[in-house]
Amino acid sequence: MIDIKSIQSLTDFKRNTTEYLIRLRKSRSPLVLTVNGKAECVVLDADSYQEMVDRIEYAESVRAIQEGIDSVAKHGTRTVDEFLKEFAEKYGIPN
Repeated sequence: MIDIKSIQSLTDFKRNTTEYLIRLRKSRSPLVLTVNGKAECVVLDADSYQEMVDRIEYAESVRAIQEGIDSVAKHGTRTVDEFLKEFAEKYGIPN
């Protein structure tokens, strides 16, 4: 949930950029900038942004691992020798 104090006009942000940057670093909370009263963009300090990106990458990795686990549970596995034999037969590779 975005705090109402975290919604500011782009014009005010441009006029007081230094003060807003100090506030962003201290609060580590996003700032929503508006143009003509409508939300137009979100500003975030670099460390908070990197932390968010890292969390997203971690969540995507966990999801991919879970998909792999689910696939093994559903379809089972095969040995490397079985795979190599099937691969060789499929592509006409002599043993």
